[in-house]
Order: sequence, then C-alpha cells, then structure tokens
Amino acid sequence: ELIILSVFHTQASLADSFLADLDELSDNEAHPDDEDLDAAAMEEDVEGDMPDIETLNYDDLDSVSKLQKTQRYNDIMQKVDDALEKGTDISSHGIVLEDDPEYQLIVDCNALSVDIENEIIIIHNFIRDKYRLKFPELESLVHHPIDYARVVKKIGNEVDLTLVDLDGLLPSAIIMVVSVTASTTSGKPLSEESLQKTIDACDRALALDLAKKKVLDFVESRMGYIAPNLSAIAGTAVAAKLMGTAGGLSALAKMPACNVQLLGSKKKTLAGFSTAASQFRVGYLEQTEIFQSTPPSLRTRACRLLAAKSTLAARVDSIRGDPTGKTGRNLREEIRKKIEKWQEPPPAKQPKPLPLSALFCMFIFDRYAVTDMRKLANRMQFGVPEESSLGEYAFIYV
Repeated sequence: ELIILSVFHTQASLADSFLADLDELSDNEAHPDDEDLDAAAMEEDVEGDMPDIETLNYDDLDSVSKLQKTQRYNDIMQKVDDALEKGTDISSHGIVLEDDPEYQLIVDCNALSVDIENEIIIIHNFIRDKYRLKFPELESLVHHPIDYARVVKKIGNEVDLTLVDLDGLLPSAIIMVVSVTASTTSGKPLSEESLQKTIDACDRALALDLAKKKVLDFVESRMGYIAPNLSAIAGTAVAAKLMGTAGGLSALAKMPACNVQLLGSKKKTLAGFSTAASQFRVGYLEQTEIFQSTPPSLRTRACRLLAAKSTLAARVDSIRGDPTGKTGRNLREEIRKKIEKWQEPPPAKQPKPLPLSALFCMFIFDRYAVTDMRKLANRMQFGVPEESSLGEYAFIYV
C-alpha cells in the first residue's frame, strides 16, 4: 500500500508540474499574438505612408525644379542685370550701410546663390535617376553635378563612346575610364520621352549654373566695399565664393575656421590613380594668391592659416569694424611673414668641444695646484728680525 501511495503521489506531482508548464507556455504564446498585431499595424502604417512616398518620385521636371519660375528669382536676376549694365561703383556712396539698397541686393544674391546650389543638386538627382537606366556606372565616375549634366547631354543615347568627344568636359584619365566602363555597362538606351526629359534637366542645371556665376560676378565686383578685410586676404573672387557658399557674410562670420577651409571642396575621382599629388580638404582657398605661391610641402599649413585669418577678417567685416581694410592687410602681412619663417633653413650647428677625460682634468688640477711651499712664500715670522742685504744693522733714513 505504501508503494502504491508513493507512486500515486509521484504521478500527481508530475501532472501538476506538467499543468504548470502548460500554463507558462500559454502565457508566453500570448506575446507573439501581440507582436503579430503590432506588425500588422506597422504594415498598415507603411501601406498608408506609401502614397506619400510615391508622390516624391516625380516624373515631371517642373514639379521638381521650381526656383526659376519664382518671382523672387526673376526680380533678383533682373536687378543684377541692371546693376551690371549700369556698372555703378558702390564706392561713390562711401561706407556701405545695412539699409543701402545695393547692400541688400548683395545679401539677397548671397541667399539666392545658396538656393541655386540646392536647386542644382535636386536637378542632379533627377538626371541621375533618369540616366541610371542607360549608364548606371557614370554617377560613380563623375561626381560634380554640372560635369555630370554636361557629360549626360553630350553622350545622350550613344552606345559607342569612341564617337563622342568628351575633351574639355573631363580629364583625359577620367575620359578613358568612362569609355572603358561604357563598353561593359549593363544599361539600355532610354526612350525618346525619357531622354528628352533628361536633356531638358541638363539644360536647366547648366542655366542655373550660369545664373549663379552671374550672381557671383556681381557680388565679386562689390566685395571690396562689402568685405574689405576678407578681400584683402583672399581676394575679391574667392571672398565672393566663400560668402556665396556660406550664405552671406554673417553666416561666414559664425562659421568655424575648419569649415571655412572646406568651403568649395569637391570629391575628386582618382579612378585608381595615385593620391600623392592630390589635395584633400582644400576648397576655394586653394585659388588664393598666397596658397598658389606657397611651396607644396607647406600648403596644408598655409591653408589652415588662411582659413583662420579669413574667419577673423569676416568677423571684422560683419560688424563693420574696419571699413578701410587695414586689418585685413595686416593679417595678410602676418600670413606672409609666417610662411617665410617656415621656409627659413634651420640654424647651423655650432662647434661643440669634446668632453675632457677625468684623468686629464686631474692632471691639470695637480699641475696648477697651490703647494705648501707656495703658501709659505713671502711670509714673515712674528717677533723675529728679517734678514737684510745691508747687514745685521740696517738704518732707515727719512
């Protein structure tokens, strides 16, 4: 009976443990159902957001690029054309003030140049998405948007690139790589409609680039009076490009020197060639006269110094601290002196005497040491008459 009771008790405990395990499993299985519901809800959200994503895939160029049709763009470009035709010099008005209409036009031009740059990037993405079907590898070989638009317009639907003259558009090494890659590409020719949209987008990007150059030319002609100190260091052309890329003089003044150094830098396509002769992290400052006249081994240090001093000059100009440009000229002279100091040869080594040995030093010390006999020389004993050459008795005559 005891054995039967123990067996029955064991079976009951096992059954209870099995039931407890089943309860735990049922509790754990409730969470996957919740996760499935959450996943289904997320899928519904994604499906609900899909129409918004699809609306971003524009097929019409006018729905992508709208800057040229805005009233602000047309008004500013008309004012720039009028100012360039008149050729008025802002120096006749003296110091430029914030309420000067021509100064306001320059500020608007700086803001417009930034908008044009952003618009070119948008159009570049449109061209790249369209032309990717024809030549998908081209976007990895030509990075600059304007160069990409020129190459796409030149190639079109041509399959054999040996018939396309790309001289003047790309370096010879890149032309060779593009030609070889085009011969093995997996792309297919575009339809007439898609090709026409792509060519129109290229024309619009090139037109915006010309408008940007015109705006920068106008700003450059006035930079000597808007930012005299910055122009004294970097030159009017580079100063205008720095202001245009940064978004104005105030934005340039708030920018750290490390970012000013990178303004205008491009991602260079080396196509597998050596990087020894390539300049990294250098933008518009490489076009300055100081940078070009600096030896190649010192150009990296010179670029950092130029960026730091240009930032200081921009901050002085932003608060109208020195309209005469004397601060900029002093900073330029300081840069020139530092670069000259870097080029000075190291000082020649001075002749250094050889160290003396310990034995030689002891020999010299013993040779010139004061002996006991030398110490007793010229001494007189107290209370003892001194011997004299006059004899035992010597008289002193007064």
